[in-house]
Amino acid sequence: MAIEFREVVAGYSPTLTILNELSFTAREGEITLLIGPNGAGKSTALKTLFGLLTPRSGDIRLDGKSVAGTTPREMLAHGVAFVPQGRNLFGGLSVLHNLELGGITLKSGLRERIEEVLARFPRIRERLHNQASTLSGGEQKQLEIGRALLLRPRVLLIDEPSIGLSPLISQEVFRLLRTLADAGTTILMVEQNVRSALNFADRALVLEMGRLALERPAGELLHEPDLHRLFLGGSVQRKPS
Repeated sequence: MAIEFREVVAGYSPTLTILNELSFTAREGEITLLIGPNGAGKSTALKTLFGLLTPRSGDIRLDGKSVAGTTPREMLAHGVAFVPQGRNLFGGLSVLHNLELGGITLKSGLRERIEEVLARFPRIRERLHNQASTLSGGEQKQLEIGRALLLRPRVLLIDEPSIGLSPLISQEVFRLLRTLADAGTTILMVEQNVRSALNFADRALVLEMGRLALERPAGELLHEPDLHRLFLGGSVQRKPS
């Protein structure tokens, strides 16, 4: 399922605009990485796509169909799942109960889907009846991703998946996302661990002040000598992609 932003304007209030006519395409079955300085609009783009923010103008399309202004619940029904930044678990509940809540919209087959997730995350299976708050940071992130996968999404939006994780666990998470993309899931990812993420992504989009400043194949951008500057901000010279 391809994602297309068409001159999207969005923000958190009428006087706080973050996305300034943002346009880009994320291709089906690829990992598209959004990078740029703080405040560039990366997380805002994910929230606007998922329906947590409503575009003031422009359009957002999934496979050519407009979904601008669609609610998060409707986006889930469209096959779009969102793993936001930080920890978003019910810490006082067990791992199993967290998974069950993640599948609350399913009318049938929840047990089968939980088993699919546990087969992918053996560490989570081992802690199935533990409180979620007792899991390590890496295990909690696995649980968050696993909970999103219960819905078998065609599109996965994920914001800073490696935050708070060790380099080893981060690599495991990136490898999982690569496996999902290779199986056909479209992934739109925000990640500050840029060099590591580029090793697993297909394309990278550099945002500046809510606009697309640069688009490159991930492998090509990985060898960009000014990558650090692009990430922190500053003028970007556009080259043909």
